[in-house]
Amino acid sequence: MDKIKWGILGTANIARWATIPGIKLASNAELYAIAGRSLEKAKSFAEEYGFEKYYGSYEELLNDKDVQAVYIPLPNGLHKKWVIEALRAKKNVLCEKPLALNATDAEEMFTAAKENDVNLMEAYAYLHSPYMQSLKEDVKSGIIGTVDFIDTAFVTQGYTEDIRLYKELGGGAFYDLGCYCSTMILSLIDSELASVKAAAEFTDKGVDQMTTGFVRFANGARASFNVGMIFGQESNSRFDRLYIHGSKGCIKSDVEYNQEGDLSYTIYTAGKSIVRKIKTPQNYSLEIEQLGKCILSGEKPFVTPEFSIKNARFMDAVFKEIGY
Repeated sequence: MDKIKWGILGTANIARWATIPGIKLASNAELYAIAGRSLEKAKSFAEEYGFEKYYGSYEELLNDKDVQAVYIPLPNGLHKKWVIEALRAKKNVLCEKPLALNATDAEEMFTAAKENDVNLMEAYAYLHSPYMQSLKEDVKSGIIGTVDFIDTAFVTQGYTEDIRLYKELGGGAFYDLGCYCSTMILSLIDSELASVKAAAEFTDKGVDQMTTGFVRFANGARASFNVGMIFGQESNSRFDRLYIHGSKGCIKSDVEYNQEGDLSYTIYTAGKSIVRKIKTPQNYSLEIEQLGKCILSGEKPFVTPEFSIKNARFMDAVFKEIGY
């Protein structure tokens, strides 16, 4: 199988612990080039992880004709600029979630991808997981009947110093964590949004550190979500929750959204419980491999433009509600 030469714009931690290992595991990918804000930082990454090329600016990497696909893990507020720059350089792009700060920007980015005849996909690694595929298949099968309510949460550690604390960089709990909840809900309820209610607690820097909301859909289904960056500094705490209620039963899972290994959820229906155990590989390798198939054989991006724009509109509605 041909291998796609990947470049990475930025030396973010998520590239270090997630996407670089994912590129190395993917069967159709090659770790090729890294660009940093300084040549020294890029060289350090190249030596540590085995990149063939390294650059001291993002523009230099985009000018490298051998780079076929670019991964962008930059702060949220920089996504639009560098995604469009990469697309205009005829690079296929995988951009970290959330793709854009609003639906209008997302639409503009996907228009640029179409105009330049390259792929753009939003990076939700967990959506590629066999765990998620199994969950969606069970919901679609009707084993718990018609879904009428979903409750989901994602709460993590608070931060003393982090890009997520700054409004100008697209910081805050709902941008960083809420997009997991919104995409989970939209993956499991196939209907249009009817209404959104939400409230938030803000930091002195003007970003939300806790956001909670309630959603109604046109088909009558409801969903609630809670996200926050509030846990204490002297631990490494994280809390994920997913509960799906249907007309005939329910599904409960406490597994974290974006994990690998032996994952499980339990179906409660007809007076019995069924445990699904799903062997899940490294999710970041799955999204890298999938975008590679889009490039090599014309496969449709798994996270489609339509889904990303629908999710961006969901998030816009929440931000309007909380006044962010």
